[in-house]
Amino acid sequence: MTSVAPPVADSKATPRRGPRNVLRWLVLAAALIAALSWGWSWYRYPSDRTPQGAYLRIVTAVNRGRPEDFFAYLETPAQHACYSIRDYRKRARERVLASYPEPERTQLAAAYAEDAAAPDGADVFAAFARRRGYMSRLRRDMSGIASVEQRGERATVITGRGTRYPLRIRPENGIWGLTLFTAELVAEAEHAARDFALVDKAAADYERSKLR
Repeated sequence: MTSVAPPVADSKATPRRGPRNVLRWLVLAAALIAALSWGWSWYRYPSDRTPQGAYLRIVTAVNRGRPEDFFAYLETPAQHACYSIRDYRKRARERVLASYPEPERTQLAAAYAEDAAAPDGADVFAAFARRRGYMSRLRRDMSGIASVEQRGERATVITGRGTRYPLRIRPENGIWGLTLFTAELVAEAEHAARDFALVDKAAADYERSKLR
């Protein structure tokens, strides 16, 4: 009788998964669960066309330390002020670099550089918020929503700590915007406009003196 040889183990068989592979799958699974949880939480947010939804998005941006992320949830005049600050600082810096003598040229150009170089109004607001300590202030006061008072285009979110956050609806898109910083930003835009007028006048004087 012919004997049958035992099967030879395949040297190319898939190796058994070791601890590293198991750990990798656990890490990937945990990351996936976290992403799904975040996505579901975001999906369940109230619309930003409600005061509650706008406020919660501001809280999220504050918790992440990203003031630029809640620029969309400032009221319209505050947003316009940020763009005005950038534009006036940019124009002033250009006049300084073109016409001012040293050392004023270097000093003023440096003072205007951050706002002048901002790509967007959101970047101006972020820089302003950090300079004025807005984020620290908001972190201390922001908490869960206890109630909302709404009258027409205005609303107030009242937190569990009793802090009141005023908002106004933005008529161009129906999103609610925080009004807390509007007066300060508008004042800064007016200050930037006055600075530009002075810089422009001084630059013209310097240019005339060069022609004499």
